[in-house]
Amino acid sequence: MTQQHHSALGLHPIELNPGADHVELLKRRQIVRRTQIAGLVILVLLALGAGRTVLSRMANARALETTSTEQTRQYVKTTLAKRVGAGQTLALPGTLQGFVQAPIAARANGYLKRWTKDIGAKVAKGELLAEIETPEIDQQLSQAMAAREQAAANLSLAKSTAERWESLRKKDVVSQQDLDERRSAVSQSQANLAAAEANMQRLRQTEDFKRVVAPFAGVITRRNVDVGDLIDSSHPLFMLSQTDPLRVYVNVPQAYAQLVKTGQQVVVTQAELRGQRFLGQVARTSASIDAATRTLQLEVALPNHADLLLPGAYVQVALPLRASQSLLAPTNTLLFRGEGTMVAVADAQGHVTLHRVNVGRNYGTDFEVLDGITETDRLVLNPPDWLSDGQTLVLAPDKDKP
Repeated sequence: MTQQHHSALGLHPIELNPGADHVELLKRRQIVRRTQIAGLVILVLLALGAGRTVLSRMANARALETTSTEQTRQYVKTTLAKRVGAGQTLALPGTLQGFVQAPIAARANGYLKRWTKDIGAKVAKGELLAEIETPEIDQQLSQAMAAREQAAANLSLAKSTAERWESLRKKDVVSQQDLDERRSAVSQSQANLAAAEANMQRLRQTEDFKRVVAPFAGVITRRNVDVGDLIDSSHPLFMLSQTDPLRVYVNVPQAYAQLVKTGQQVVVTQAELRGQRFLGQVARTSASIDAATRTLQLEVALPNHADLLLPGAYVQVALPLRASQSLLAPTNTLLFRGEGTMVAVADAQGHVTLHRVNVGRNYGTDFEVLDGITETDRLVLNPPDWLSDGQTLVLAPDKDKP
């Protein structure tokens, strides 16, 4: 090797000088030792990296196994069916109606002369609402009065004639037949007078209908006429409604019909009157189920002293029902299968058994259980559709657990 090559490798030729040989050997040994140390450090680092990789993979494998195991486990909550301690409240829609509500029409035909009450007016019984001009009836009444006077005059003449013929008969001047004819004329004149008086009274009563009055106390809710309108008996002038008390008609489903009784207290609320509750009472029921709707109609009498409620308004009627002895369970425990309606019952170890149940009344979030479970059975909430007999679930603690 050349000297330049040795210099590049960090090697120096051995000189003949012994002291220089010793120094050069020391340097070479230091280089070798450093190289060995560096190699050892590299090997250690490689070993540590490999070990770390192996440990990380083992930890990931264990975590994956744990996660897979946890994911395959089905956690569920359970609850207990409860015995109904108090009656349920059934909320049903209803519409307010006047306790008495009737269209007011005129009996006499004619033209409207004037009206005295408009919509929203409160009227008392017998108060004047409108007046009608009836020229034809007035003329007929005048004619009937004249006919009555004529019949009275004929009766007076027939009586005086009969009296004279009575005197003549006593003197045997006229025959008995002639006297009987005069007596018959008196009876006929009396009948004509009675008919004329009856016709006159009829027309007078008809003329009284020119004044349209309120048949009961209430509020005018509609006015259908104005001055000058032609009035006949088929044309209602006003709509009169009695607003205290009010009526509410409610249709109760057949499932609850047996729990409704006359005299029950109900609570009526209206969305626009927040925070206000009105107490009413079941006045009567139809006592039969409507075949078309399968409902029972009942009438609620509702006091309205402050006139806060208006006829025609939409309201909610809260109807308290009598308590039953059946169990009550959440609706989200039901499973609908081909075998029928079922619930999943879990024991303490999480083993599942499906029970078929008979469902009674449905209260929305809860339903009535007629049979199939007991009070000690723990029902699985929100059971999955694939759940079947014999499967094991992990039970989570819940507030109903004793």
